[in-house]
Amino acid sequence: MNESMLSWVKNIRLSPPSLANNTADVDRLVDALKAELQTDHIRVDHDLMQAVPSLIRQCRYHLRCILFEDAGQWLLVGLADGAGDRGVAGVAIDLGTSRVVLRLVDLADGTILDETVFDNPQAEVGPDVLTRTHYADSAEKLTHLQHLIVDAVNEHTELLCRQCNLRPTDVYLLSVAGNTVMTHLFMGLDPRFIIREPYIPVVNRPGVQRAADMGIHADAGARIFIFPNIGSYFGGDLIAGVLSSGLHKQKETSILVDVGTNAEVVVGNRDWLMACAGAAGPALEGGVSRMGMMAGPGVIERVHIDVDTGKWDLKTIDDAPPVGICGSGMIDLAAQLFLAGMLDIRGKLVASACAGRLEKENGLHRLVVIPASASATGEALTISQADIDSLIRSKAAMYTILETITSHVGMGFNDLHTFFIAGTFGSFIDPVSAIAIGMIPDLPLSTYRSLGNSSLEGATMALLSRNVPAEIDRIRNRITYMELNVNQDFMNRFSAARFLPHTDRLLFPSVKILQKG
Repeated sequence: MNESMLSWVKNIRLSPPSLANNTADVDRLVDALKAELQTDHIRVDHDLMQAVPSLIRQCRYHLRCILFEDAGQWLLVGLADGAGDRGVAGVAIDLGTSRVVLRLVDLADGTILDETVFDNPQAEVGPDVLTRTHYADSAEKLTHLQHLIVDAVNEHTELLCRQCNLRPTDVYLLSVAGNTVMTHLFMGLDPRFIIREPYIPVVNRPGVQRAADMGIHADAGARIFIFPNIGSYFGGDLIAGVLSSGLHKQKETSILVDVGTNAEVVVGNRDWLMACAGAAGPALEGGVSRMGMMAGPGVIERVHIDVDTGKWDLKTIDDAPPVGICGSGMIDLAAQLFLAGMLDIRGKLVASACAGRLEKENGLHRLVVIPASASATGEALTISQADIDSLIRSKAAMYTILETITSHVGMGFNDLHTFFIAGTFGSFIDPVSAIAIGMIPDLPLSTYRSLGNSSLEGATMALLSRNVPAEIDRIRNRITYMELNVNQDFMNRFSAARFLPHTDRLLFPSVKILQKG
């Protein structure tokens, strides 16, 4: 079946009532939809029932019907003039801890109309989900956090609509993919027990909600589909990522990694899926260093050191004067320092090799990456030994998570068909650098595939095809979650991974070739 035929929007032409055909207005519409969709179950909200008589006559019995499915039952979400030129829109939301992305789509033909990204305003309370969860210890504070994100979504939805000659009332469907805590805060649900043993969310399957109940400005009957979670630390954003990657449909076994607040991993194929999550994100997002920051103009994203001449070549986003460094830049920097002999296998700065770039601050060594004269901030951009140590811990955690989950299912890295890397991290990371520091396995580069914002892509798919909600349920139901917090094997492997690239150099043959000395 053509994907366009699976749209949530259906054009319906009704026969006008007559003395010979005096079926009630709502019943007439529902009967036509039942025949079109081949279903016996269609629900119409009371508010929409009230509007039907006038609306179907204004539209001369030619209607655009916007539907959605909830627990096997069809919902008639809204109606529009079948001959009119007003848009019928949906909004896909990647609900990130640090950043939120909104995408406006045409529900009728699947066209992406526009998208925008903004910093999550809840960061004013705290940069991470743990801080926000502790803050939300009262109804008043929880409401404050919910209003921050909902108000921002409303503001940016209105902006997107205005840019596309639409109104928020032209939005009938929304989908939200985020981690478990972010989903709870968006819905105004108490997250406190997520972070306390035995780590229980309020709900793992939020399902379909009325947009108005969430405070979202849209059509009166608009619905929000909220991606389900697996548990406290494996959220709907990862299920959206699996959906987007197609990993769950493949005969071959592949792995998907998304690095944000946590490193979340899924390995499997069309027959089975195994998942786990662990803390590895902040350092890999550029959060370990005083000069670390999210990607943006002037942020260092690439580093190369010529091992023969010692010349440094740094690339910033938009080629703007340097202001800091992002996660991919940090990985590049560490890899280049290691390959140039400026870091030893323990990740310690080698003073003799860092001549001219090493300075002391409060008795601690710092390596000057950008001198003050070349920095847009007017201050030198530096990285300390403590920064590097933090990166080493994060890269070790990342590799150990990957090694633990693959070994748990009786596989080696070489058995993987594709290594999907999702999120902003996946968009910018250089696999060669990540391999050089032992963060990801030493596989052929053709194995690695960047997915970009797979959470947003999955959320978009939910708006554009009637097949997707059932597919999301199938993905969730097939995932087996492995708890790393009580996995002794993980801790043993972690110790071995805290070296560059690893204590077992045979695991990284390409790095052995590159490494000088």
